[in-house]
Amino acid sequence: MQTSLWEFQPHPFLKNGHVMTIVSAFVPRRFDISPAEARLFQVDPESRLLAHCHWQPRKRKDAPVIVIVHGLEGSSDGNYMRGIAEKAYHRGFHVVRMNQRNCGGTEALTPTLYNSGMSADYRTVFEELSNADGCEQIFFAGYSMGGNLVTKMAGEFGAAVPKALRGVCAVCPALDLAACADALERRDNYLYQRRFVSSLMSRYSRKQKLFPERYKLNGLPAVRTVRQFDDLITAPQFGYRDAQDYYDNVGAKRVAAEIRVPMLMITAQDDPFVPYAAFLAAKINENPAIQFVAPQHGGHCGFISKYPGNERFWAEQRIVEFCAAISDNNL
Repeated sequence: MQTSLWEFQPHPFLKNGHVMTIVSAFVPRRFDISPAEARLFQVDPESRLLAHCHWQPRKRKDAPVIVIVHGLEGSSDGNYMRGIAEKAYHRGFHVVRMNQRNCGGTEALTPTLYNSGMSADYRTVFEELSNADGCEQIFFAGYSMGGNLVTKMAGEFGAAVPKALRGVCAVCPALDLAACADALERRDNYLYQRRFVSSLMSRYSRKQKLFPERYKLNGLPAVRTVRQFDDLITAPQFGYRDAQDYYDNVGAKRVAAEIRVPMLMITAQDDPFVPYAAFLAAKINENPAIQFVAPQHGGHCGFISKYPGNERFWAEQRIVEFCAAISDNNL
């Protein structure tokens, strides 16, 4: 039976999904955590991912590790990335804050773009931490697009879960990308759509300057929606027929039923552009490996509660508590 801590109580001024989403993205926060160590993970012969790592003293082998993956157009510096890192570090975890390909100013580290299907990148990160570093307890947490990536990775392992992979967490994961793209096209989501497209096109322009032989700008039609960006740029770059073909192939909804590793999945019923109906359609609550928590409020990756301290950012605290409960160290 769930305790009251699992019953999200939103801040009284933030019971609107849009307000919660916007406030959570821009509210200033201060973090108390040791300086990070930069590390590069080679995920394919031409591509590296930049991570910012917070190691416990003497890099104890018995300490659990949590790897955090951000959302669309985010980076390792996001508030929720640092918030989880702070909470987990003070509970005795090593923390690895990942940048997806091209993110966090890393466009020169790979010739490719990034997309929601690149779960193999995080499987490679897992294998390096497990094999090269000897880490015995590894957890993954992802938000939004990052949530889809870690969920997809978990589903692809199926029943063959590596011993060192102890748990996976996802907050507002974009499991059904077509449904998310459709939701972004609603009039009330215009500002999110505009922000995503502006950021994606700016990144594409930077890639074009670095790799002009691979990417073109001249003759590219105006891009006004995320679906158009995926139709014109993402899909052809990765060998998909169009955006719909890309969405159908990379959404974790396809493999969610195969998940066997312990998983925490949190979403909000009032998320503006990750529809709650997509989780019901994917029958997430029917998989016994998944602890599915879907409060009425929370917005998109917001979950600012009415309580102070660690409980203020409720989803971050639930992730750390979930992983700590599984850890052999009983942190």
